[in-house]
Amino acid sequence: MNISPTTSAVNLINTAQHKAADSAQVIAKLPMQNGEVGSSEFNSNDIIKPVLSLKDAELETSAAVKLLEADKKTIGSLLDIKG
Repeated sequence: MNISPTTSAVNLINTAQHKAADSAQVIAKLPMQNGEVGSSEFNSNDIIKPVLSLKDAELETSAAVKLLEADKKTIGSLLDIKG
């Protein structure tokens, strides 16, 4: 089984995308009064966890991009050595 940095990065991006989608859905379902924040039903603690999850997804995506960039740079270096 060959696990390449590209495969790991793609898996990380997919995981982050699902995490972001789930968090966005939770945020969208929070109770609002006429589409406004400030509803008596709105509890600011309800939004903390999904917002942190969105930030986590952002960081995972950033890490995956850096992994892809490093892999591209490594492949470029290998081609330079062989060329």
